[in-house]
Amino acid sequence: MARPHVVVIGSGFGGLFAAQALAKSEVDVTLVSRTVAHLFQPLLYQVATGILSTGEIAPATRDILRNQRNATVLLAEVTRINLDSRVVVAEKLSKTIALKYDYLVVAAGAGQSYFGNDQFATFAPGMKSIDDALELRARIFGSLEMAELSEDADERRRLLTYVVVGAGPTGVEMAGQIAELTHHTLRRSFRRIDTTTARVLLLDGADAVLPPFGPELSAAARAELERNGVEVLLGALVTNVDATGLDVKYSDGRTERISAGCKVWAAGVQASPLGRTLAEQSGAGIDRAGRVEVNDDLTLPGRPEVFVVGDMISLNGLPGVAQVAIQGGRYAASKIAGEVTGRPVTAPFRYHDKGSMAVISRFGAVAKVGRLRLTGFVAWSAWLFVHLLYLVGFKNRVTTLLHWFITFVGRGRSERVTTEQQLVGRLAVKQLGPEFQPTIGGTLEPGKIKH
Repeated sequence: MARPHVVVIGSGFGGLFAAQALAKSEVDVTLVSRTVAHLFQPLLYQVATGILSTGEIAPATRDILRNQRNATVLLAEVTRINLDSRVVVAEKLSKTIALKYDYLVVAAGAGQSYFGNDQFATFAPGMKSIDDALELRARIFGSLEMAELSEDADERRRLLTYVVVGAGPTGVEMAGQIAELTHHTLRRSFRRIDTTTARVLLLDGADAVLPPFGPELSAAARAELERNGVEVLLGALVTNVDATGLDVKYSDGRTERISAGCKVWAAGVQASPLGRTLAEQSGAGIDRAGRVEVNDDLTLPGRPEVFVVGDMISLNGLPGVAQVAIQGGRYAASKIAGEVTGRPVTAPFRYHDKGSMAVISRFGAVAKVGRLRLTGFVAWSAWLFVHLLYLVGFKNRVTTLLHWFITFVGRGRSERVTTEQQLVGRLAVKQLGPEFQPTIGGTLEPGKIKH
């Protein structure tokens, strides 16, 4: 008798932890993902600002699961799901595969949301993938290089202005690191510009930074940002973004044009389009961010064999954080294992909040763990420990700790190399249009560029 086949979509926290939790179960697991690596997304901003390499935060999924005999890893993007026939269809380059499943775990995550203004992405990349981080690294350092070449004082000021949109953890951490980079790390690296004059602005439509952390930690975070040279502009809604800057409307009705060389979008998320596919076929509700309303055991209505975990779910107001995905993936695996062994798990999914953290500057952070509120070096130390704990692989922990020592003690950045491909690759592929089909062997006819 064939063993039950579990298909897991996504190699993020939810998908990977679900697959690993099934290691000793009498099932066969196929993990299919559009990327070859397990991305530790909370540290993407450190790749963008030259602290860490991509390999340290994104180890190969095949290596992680190489000793799990019941697991197969496939590189492909899921394009269709048929819940009635229990088939998942995925594509990569010119290859198409169809996977039959007995159980399905959908952990496809979320992308950046521009709140209906997707054209902003051309000028302000998000922070959701390795490609995003490398492009932003090229833009952050490239603005400095172009300022060094410029003879025009106004152009230099524009190029030395960085704007981060979104004052959640990602935005706060990114703004803090850009300020550290320009005001300290690179201050002796250029001859024609003074990098300490660079402006770093953090914008958000809310009236506080890090609102979920509470007023006390929010105020502490803002004070630390401003102490390190970040200009915090709250009640500020971005109404337009273009090549030379952005337009802002404030809550009091004022408008302002901010000229900026580098813009970073860290506001809002949109769940994977697969969420809408699941909702349409199961009758489940879906919210404005594309998250699927699931049962309290993370299954779709009327589909007890289909689990949705992580950033894709709408359940009891759960936040889109790594711990929700990790715990959800493990819970889904326990449900599947229980059914296979005849010992079903009947308890609903319960999320255990292990706290929230954000690093703001060198040795400065804020942390909320239960009723405990931490700031400064103590919070930074806790952040360091927790992030090392969840990095996959001993080698990655050692090299990451070394790079953090270089950065936070010596203010150095060991990953400052950028290329033109990193800078223009995403936009170039987009210009080629949907007809462009890349191949492993290369092509002399990549398709017509649509102007």
